[in-house]
Amino acid sequence: MKTENESSRRKFMGAVLMGATASTLSLITGPVYAAMPNCDDKKMAEADDWFNKIKGTHRIVYDGSTPHDGFPIIWNWAFYLSNNETGSKDDDITAMTVLRHNAIPFALKSEVWKKYKLGEVFGVNDNTTNAAALRNPYYEPQNGDFPMPVIQGIKEMQERGAMFCVCNLALSVYSGAVAEKMGLDAKKVYQEWVDAVHPEIQIVPSGVWALGRAQQNGCGYIFAGN
Repeated sequence: MKTENESSRRKFMGAVLMGATASTLSLITGPVYAAMPNCDDKKMAEADDWFNKIKGTHRIVYDGSTPHDGFPIIWNWAFYLSNNETGSKDDDITAMTVLRHNAIPFALKSEVWKKYKLGEVFGVNDNTTNAAALRNPYYEPQNGDFPMPVIQGIKEMQERGAMFCVCNLALSVYSGAVAEKMGLDAKKVYQEWVDAVHPEIQIVPSGVWALGRAQQNGCGYIFAGN
């Protein structure tokens, strides 16, 4: 049986997705989308160069397409843990998580989560309150955000050499749909989301593009579900 919060979230998400479905073509082909920063030659080169950071013998890319209770980040941490336990050091390991589709808010700062109610939009609850999250629980996690306190968040994993990227196409479409529902300027909301991407999280043309590039650079593929 659905909880009241889950039912409300599904209704809200349905409205957003209906807006996204109805307006996706206009977002992509219309002047608003066309005016948004996109992956020009310079940005494409930056995105391609980012994959040169992949290092070591043990290489994996996690497909983070949905929140999955934080597993797109948990499995990244687990890959380092298990390789450490079997004798490999961090500098011989690269785990990459591609945040795409419904998992893109994990790349964004908490101020944007609160302003646009991203926990409600993307179905992410605060484990301490069981209400829709008003902050990013997995960048710098607090007690209770992960099922075990030893699991490290995105920021600490980046310090160990883990790589995270976020899908520009999803940022464009979802920010546009949310802007339309809230009666806001889609271009401004998109830019605000882009500006809110955490440091060292690379914006890539699309998540599926990044998954392909990672595999071309020697990463095995794993779907980051639970």
